[in-house]
Amino acid sequence: MPAPNKQAIPADKLEQYEKLVASFPEVERKGATHPYTSVNGNMFSCLHPPGVLSLRLPDGVREQFLKKYDATLFEAYGNVQKEYVTVPDALLKNTRGLRPYFEQSYRYAQTLKPKPSKKKV
Repeated sequence: MPAPNKQAIPADKLEQYEKLVASFPEVERKGATHPYTSVNGNMFSCLHPPGVLSLRLPDGVREQFLKKYDATLFEAYGNVQKEYVTVPDALLKNTRGLRPYFEQSYRYAQTLKPKPSKKKV
């Protein structure tokens, strides 16, 4: 029997993320075990184990978000992701409060140069 995944995303946080994404019918949630959203090959949100949400925000919005929520830039595997903020748990639970930032993240990703798909045909 395989060992349980210690880095699994808690069900409540996954449910909150899915509720947020579902509030944007034009956005598709991707990733079976590592949920994320992307547009034109550019990721703009990701729910990381153990349930930490990161959002990709444009410059002015990012600085305002960091200050307003006393948040930090997102860090993964020892690297600071300069365009991504770490969403505080309290805000993840507040879909209405988080929606404007998710929308800005989505709109920002739409302005980025499209990335080709890595899927093999």
